[in-house]
Amino acid sequence: MTRPPVVLLVEDNERNLKLARDVLEYAGFAVVVATTGEEGVERARATLPDVILMDLQLPGIDGFAALDLIREHALTAHIPVVALTALAMRHDRERVLVSGFSGYLEKPISVREFAAQVRRHLPRDTDGSHA
Repeated sequence: MTRPPVVLLVEDNERNLKLARDVLEYAGFAVVVATTGEEGVERARATLPDVILMDLQLPGIDGFAALDLIREHALTAHIPVVALTALAMRHDRERVLVSGFSGYLEKPISVREFAAQVRRHLPRDTDGSHA
């Protein structure tokens, strides 16, 4: 049996965190949680998740600074980091993608589509299928 894909969810809003975690776990993901940018960087290095979902507005360092630290470390540089944000203006999306994020998902999340949206960002060698 293969292991479930591991998602690191970096989110400081308790309600958003619970909803995203519940949807992902129901869809068969293993979810690791961090509530600050610094904690997200530490958890990324400790768990080496398959994908990281990063809120941009966090206590301490923001999602952009956390992304830079993740990209600078050899162990985590390859991990897809997807912005998960309520910033939804066109220039926000462009700024996120130019900054080096692997993708962009808007909040509030769609309970129906969220797991599939995350699955699209998994590396090809990760078994993202589930019955």
